[in-house]
Amino acid sequence: MKKLIIIVSLIVAPLAFTFAQPNPGNNSGGTPVGGDPIGGGTAPIGGGVVLLLSMAAGYGLKKVFDAKNKLEE
Repeated sequence: MKKLIIIVSLIVAPLAFTFAQPNPGNNSGGTPVGGDPIGGGTAPIGGGVVLLLSMAAGYGLKKVFDAKNKLEE
């Protein structure tokens, strides 16, 4: 019975989070809810992507370097 409760809760809990915030849509005049976006409505993600990729590459190089040193010992 405990397994059934756990399985049901694991299925139902994520569904509650998907309905947490509805799509805001548009006002009756056609303008976005909350007003027009500031700065054209786009988020600058270029710097974050570069940072993420460089950190991933550094981590990969460290793992390769550590594995190489372990084989030499």
